[in-house]
Amino acid sequence: MLTIGRRGTSSATGKDADDHLPRVAASEDGDALRCTFSGNWTTRTIAGVDGEMRKIEQAGFRALTLDLSGIGKIDTAGAWLIERLIDVAEKKGAAVDTQGASEVTSILLGAVGDAVRRSQESASERRPNVIIRFLEAIGRRVYDMRDDFLAAMNILGATIRGAQMKLGRGHGVNPAAIFNQIDRMGVGAIPVVVLMAGIVGAIVAQQGAYQLRYFGADIFVVDLVGVLVLRELGVLLTAIMIAGRSGSAITAEIGSMKMREEVDALKVIGLNPIGVLVFPRLVALAIGLPCLTIFANFAALGGGMMAAWLYSDIPPAAFIDRLRVAIDLSTIFAGLIKAPFMAMIIGIIASVEGMKVGGSAESLGQHVTASVVKSIFVVIVLDGLFAIFYATINF
Repeated sequence: MLTIGRRGTSSATGKDADDHLPRVAASEDGDALRCTFSGNWTTRTIAGVDGEMRKIEQAGFRALTLDLSGIGKIDTAGAWLIERLIDVAEKKGAAVDTQGASEVTSILLGAVGDAVRRSQESASERRPNVIIRFLEAIGRRVYDMRDDFLAAMNILGATIRGAQMKLGRGHGVNPAAIFNQIDRMGVGAIPVVVLMAGIVGAIVAQQGAYQLRYFGADIFVVDLVGVLVLRELGVLLTAIMIAGRSGSAITAEIGSMKMREEVDALKVIGLNPIGVLVFPRLVALAIGLPCLTIFANFAALGGGMMAAWLYSDIPPAAFIDRLRVAIDLSTIFAGLIKAPFMAMIIGIIASVEGMKVGGSAESLGQHVTASVVKSIFVVIVLDGLFAIFYATINF
C-alpha cells in the first residue's frame, strides 16, 4: 500500500493541527487505484497536497475509487482539485467510483464538474471555415454601415432643420461658437495646408518636366499642374489633411464628452447635443474647407511655378500666360464645388464616431482611428464619383 500525504505528530496539539490538513492515501490493487481523502480541502490548505495529487494523476490505472468520507470542510478550490483527478481518469478511460461523499461535497463536486465540462466544450467548439467567417464579417460590416448611415442622416437632418439649441423649443445659432471653430479648423490649418500643397505642386511640375522634356513639350507642364491641381489635387489633399487634423479632433472632443457623460448632461438641462456640439463644427467645416482649398490651389500653383522655372526654364510670366490659356472658370469651380460636400462628410463621420465612444480610453482611440480612416476613404470615393459625373456632363 502506497500512502501519499502528511503523517501525524507525537504531540496532541500537533495531531489536532494535522487533522485539519488535507491528506490523500493511495493504495494500488493491480490496475485499480483507491484514494482516501481526509482533512479540510479549502483554498488555504490545498497547496500542500497539489503536488501529490499530480503524482496520482500520472499513475497508470484502469479503475479509480475515491473515498470522500473523511473530508471535513471543502470549497470550490478543493472540489476543483478532486474534479481534476476525475477528469484525468476519465480521459484515460478509467472507471471512476465516488464513495462516502456528503451532500455538500456532492453538490459542490457536481457544480464544479459541470463548469469544467462547459469550459472544455466551449474551448473545443469547432470554428467555422474560412468562407463562413468571411461571409459573417461581411454581414456584420453591412449592418455597421447601416447603423452609421442612419446616425449620419439623423445628424444631417438635424443640421439642415436648424441649430435647435433647445430640445423642441425653438432654434438658435451661436455665432461665437461657429467663429471659434472656424479659427481652430480653418485659420489654424492654413500653414500646414499651404506647405503641403506647395510641395505637392512642385513635385508634380518637376516630374512632369522630366517626362515632357523628351517630347519637347516643356510648356505643357503648366497645363498639367493647372488642371490637375485646380480640378483634383487641391481640394482632395486639403480634405485629407482636414480629415486627419480636424476630423480626429471632433471625434476626440465629442468622444471625451461622452465618456464624462457631458452629452447626457446637456440633454438633462434641455439642450440639444447636436445643436450645441455638432452644428457649429459642421458650419465651420463647410466654410473653412472651401477657403482652405483656395489657399491650397494658390500654394500648389506657386510651387509648380517655381519647379517649372528651375527645371524647365519657364519664367513666372510665361507660366501665368500659359495658365490663362490652359484653364477657365469651369476648371476652378470643378474643384471648389466638391469642397462643401467633403466638409459635410468629414464632419458627419467624425461626429457619428464621437457619439459612439464608450466609457474607456481604448474605445476613444478606436473611434478616432475609425473616424480618420472612414473620412479619408469616403472623401476619395466622393472625388472619384465627382470625376465620373463631370465626365458624363462634359464639365
